[in-house]
Amino acid sequence: MSLEGVRALVFDVFGTVVDWRSGVAREAAPFLARHGSAADPAAFADAWRRRYQPAMEEVRSGRRPFTRLDVLHRENLEAVLPDAGIDPARVPPAELDALNLAWHRLDPWPDAVAGLTRLKARYIIAPLSNGNIILMTDMAKRAGLPWDAILGAEVARAYKPAPEAYLRTAEILAMRPEEVCLVAAHNGDLAAARRCGLRTAFVPRPTEHGPEQRTDLSPDQEWDLVATDFVELAARLGL
Repeated sequence: MSLEGVRALVFDVFGTVVDWRSGVAREAAPFLARHGSAADPAAFADAWRRRYQPAMEEVRSGRRPFTRLDVLHRENLEAVLPDAGIDPARVPPAELDALNLAWHRLDPWPDAVAGLTRLKARYIIAPLSNGNIILMTDMAKRAGLPWDAILGAEVARAYKPAPEAYLRTAEILAMRPEEVCLVAAHNGDLAAARRCGLRTAFVPRPTEHGPEQRTDLSPDQEWDLVATDFVELAARLGL
């Protein structure tokens, strides 16, 4: 199926474009060892990530003003450290700040840069991520992600899956929702985008949550396009 009429492709980033779990575990490993923790680095990454949605829900619900993801990640880091046997009060703040920047230094999936480069030849490409602007910019410069713009939660002032995150992104691009396609590895994200009128493309990342992943292994709706990776997505679109 084509994406006739689509002018922009916007991408979920954590899990779809980059491998957050391996990157956070890689950076957490020496930190945990240095502080005498026996916690498994991958399990630590999972525990840190589990606080992601609850923290954003405080903003989505209106209980808290919009707060950028770097701040939420930093708060979540302090909250998860005791489970790893580390007292955050005994860790220098600068060291916590440095570990928090692990989210800025994530590696792209092997197909991501090549696929994005091909897709960029026809479409405006940009992240539609819950990550804030400097996080997305640092990540892009390190990983070579060829975005045309940095969009997402901090620009829209709303966290996915709130409708405003999708609709304001289309508005910022001066496009109708149906002229924008969300590319994501998460069925729930795509469903929320579809409810707002965006087109949808599913690219599974079956190891995002590690070797025992059980969710988002296949499409659960008839999305506009389904591809195994970004290179195949480009090929399906004639690029």
